[in-house]
Amino acid sequence: MYPKVDATDWQLIRLLQANARESTATLARKLNLARTTVVSRLARLEREGVITGYGVRLGASVEAGAVRAYCSISVLPRSAAQVIKALASMPEVEEVSAVSGAFDYLAFICCERHEQLDELLDRIGAIDGVKQTQTSIILTRKIDRRSEPSR
Repeated sequence: MYPKVDATDWQLIRLLQANARESTATLARKLNLARTTVVSRLARLEREGVITGYGVRLGASVEAGAVRAYCSISVLPRSAAQVIKALASMPEVEEVSAVSGAFDYLAFICCERHEQLDELLDRIGAIDGVKQTQTSIILTRKIDRRSEPSR
């Protein structure tokens, strides 16, 4: 069964996405709720797996030096588990999603240099079970709602 997430929960989640370090007192003030209510909502959202963790997003000035790309990956039948396991062992692979369409997976990768990206793509292509890859290097990010300030 899916956890219940109401409109107030979504407001709380959006505030945390904008600033996960916001104090519960500040969150309570912005939501016009008691601090204890915010604490209990957060505990419930964490317990039910709606919120699974808190992280750090790098600023554009730091990301500007990185080479980021999306790599579409097509795999041979019955090889998905071993391909995912191999991708998980590569720290440059930050996210892998199963997708519909011509490819099976979409990997978000981040490298320090173009040469490192080239080497990584060779390693991905050499994984037993990888049939085909197609890579798009990210030039600039035009919209990023994850780092917008709270409204």
